[in-house]
Amino acid sequence: MMRSLYSAVSGLQNHQTRMDVIGNNVSNVNTTGFKKGRVTFQDILSQTLTGAAKPTDERGGLNPKQVGLGMTIASIDTLMNQGSLQVTGKNTDLAIAGEGFFVMKLGERTFYTRNGNFLIDKEGTLVNANGLKVQGWNAITLENGERIINTSAPVEDLKIPLMEKLEARETSVVRVKSNLNFDTPILGPNPTQEEILKNTHSTRIDIFDRYGNKHGLVLNFRREDLNRWRMTATIDGVATDTIRLNVGGAKVDTNNELILNFNTNGTIGSIAEAAGANPQTMAEGILTANVVYTLPDGETRSFNLNLGTSGEVKDSVTQFSAPTSTRAYFQDGYEMGYLESFKIDDSGTITGNYSNGEIRTLGQVAIAAFVNPMGLIKEGETLFSESNNSGLPNIGAAGTQGRGKVNAGTLEMSNVDLSETFTDMIVTERGFQANSRVVTTSDDMLREILNLKR
Repeated sequence: MMRSLYSAVSGLQNHQTRMDVIGNNVSNVNTTGFKKGRVTFQDILSQTLTGAAKPTDERGGLNPKQVGLGMTIASIDTLMNQGSLQVTGKNTDLAIAGEGFFVMKLGERTFYTRNGNFLIDKEGTLVNANGLKVQGWNAITLENGERIINTSAPVEDLKIPLMEKLEARETSVVRVKSNLNFDTPILGPNPTQEEILKNTHSTRIDIFDRYGNKHGLVLNFRREDLNRWRMTATIDGVATDTIRLNVGGAKVDTNNELILNFNTNGTIGSIAEAAGANPQTMAEGILTANVVYTLPDGETRSFNLNLGTSGEVKDSVTQFSAPTSTRAYFQDGYEMGYLESFKIDDSGTITGNYSNGEIRTLGQVAIAAFVNPMGLIKEGETLFSESNNSGLPNIGAAGTQGRGKVNAGTLEMSNVDLSETFTDMIVTERGFQANSRVVTTSDDMLREILNLKR
């Protein structure tokens, strides 16, 4: 009799716990990044009235006689399955499609979350709604001006400094590629001005001095022989007689012409100075001329002009029987600008757009993966922390080593399914009611026993 009472009481208590978890799921049905809980039950130790008996020659075996003593909670699991993604259009709203968590810092404490409702504070730091700082890697600038992200380095606070000033950068290299038409007429030794204008091919690109002033660089190509072209350069705002095209480094010569020699297979073979005291030739590797010019204030500046690789077609000037398309396609200078906007791609890389047209990598959001994410400890505010059974965080870039991809402009909603939750609620309610009936029935039986003495 007493066993049934205590068994029913354990059922009441544990079904109440299950209802507590279900109630929490329902209350967080619209909580961004929330992961629902689930309660599983198991029976507890049974009282053995008689043990099992093995078969003998005279009779068969007997099974044990046991009376169960109730039930208990086996686990309260946090289910980490993917929630649906809701488009918000806000570029600092991030969602992870797949495995992983955003890494957050509060002082020296580290937390993990699926809630990507982020914003930028006044210092340009990417934070969540409670001020925890989003972790990742800020881009670093190499000596050659290249921007890289070292995802092997320790994570740090991510910065997106809107309206940050980007200083002007002087052009240090200009690259030219594409084709000079093999069918272009070869001009005689004394061409007329009309012939020169008609058969000269030009390409233009803007370059920048150290102050960020823009100058138009024009390269003119004129065919002189079967596999030889002559190139000259002009720069807007710069006196032509101060421009020098040199091979093998800057010189005192006033040469402003280069000879481009092509191989019989249409690839560029060499470049040479057309004049000067000691004309130099370059016939191997990357064919680069040094362009020296003098600004109106008397300051002399220079940059490298890259015409391609000797014997190569890709990214080089060529001479094939096809329309001329030679153009300067790259230069690394720019005027001063301000960071106006940014975007985040599916790898978590943050790219900034500046008012001067520059596009620069700013940083990358870090994603942490765990061997057992269900082992994380809930800390409130949709945050999790590492536990003894979750495993160590494996922090890296999104989309690598099983980590999910980042979707900007979206948020991950709660993974609570209301139809399933209400079904669980009904089943739990019926379980509670059934256990309460066991209590009342056992009480009635005890009352009958007490009435036997009357």
